Amino acid sequence: MNSVNQSAALGQSAALKVVSLVSLGQHPVSGRLRRAEQDARALELCLTLSRQQPEGQVSVSAWHASGEEIMTGSEQDVALRGYLGMGLEALTLVTPRALQDKAAERVVDVWPLLAARLREEAPQLVVCGGQSETGEGSGLLPHLLAESLGWPLVEGLVEIESCDGEHLTALQALPRGQRRRLRVRLPALVSVDSAAPAARQSAFGQARRGSLVRVETGDAAHDSVAEAFAITPARKRPKRLKRIKATNARDRFKAAAAKAEGGGGKRLEGVSAEEGAGEILKLLREEGVVR
Repeated sequence: MNSVNQSAALGQSAALKVVSLVSLGQHPVSGRLRRAEQDARALELCLTLSRQQPEGQVSVSAWHASGEEIMTGSEQDVALRGYLGMGLEALTLVTPRALQDKAAERVVDVWPLLAARLREEAPQLVVCGGQSETGEGSGLLPHLLAESLGWPLVEGLVEIESCDGEHLTALQALPRGQRRRLRVRLPALVSVDSAAPAARQSAFGQARRGSLVRVETGDAAHDSVAEAFAITPARKRPKRLKRIKATNARDRFKAAAAKAEGGGGKRLEGVSAEEGAGEILKLLREEGVVR
């Protein structure tokens, strides 16, 4: 469908409702909260789609789900306003009716809140990042929402080419820089790839003028599994070095530049559990893990 026919189709119906799900990001070095990189790219795709259509034909909103109260001027408030600085007038805070105390040890699972709110608002398109920078970072949120709503899920988008209110045409990232054009029936939920266009710079003035609007949706659902987790900074694992047996400088350089290859090891097939356990224990002793 060309752009003229697409605009006409949108003009005959209500505005296309697009929701961008955003989360709190974290700088990898300083650890300070910020807008999440992938979520900002997702919002950028939504704003680009809105700019390509006539004014009023695409309605873009950003949602952030939280079980805790976000105080004005807090680190969370400043980080979320980074999305407002991209050109939004308001950002919706999807919260339960009873907010969780920050001092409490119970963890609120936010995806049921988002699923309930999406059922109420019924947008045609939901766009989000592939993985969060804080919390569990499992990347399961799009899958849980799509399964709960019964919508198709498309991962790894880098560009939204067109959307006529019934179908979405987009480019999906493939390995080695390849792209695949997809046509998806709406409503749908899509996640962006890290190769998507970088988000625009956040304007400080717009970020301060925008507002965070709280919307209460349902009751808090506690995540009993996450409550048992202990979140600690990731530890950098040591890299096994290849033993260099070269005698001259040229061979030593080639050995240092070459990729490590796993030439050792033994493949076991059709052995009993006791034999397999014995081989594993033998390897651990050879590596010095078990003494």
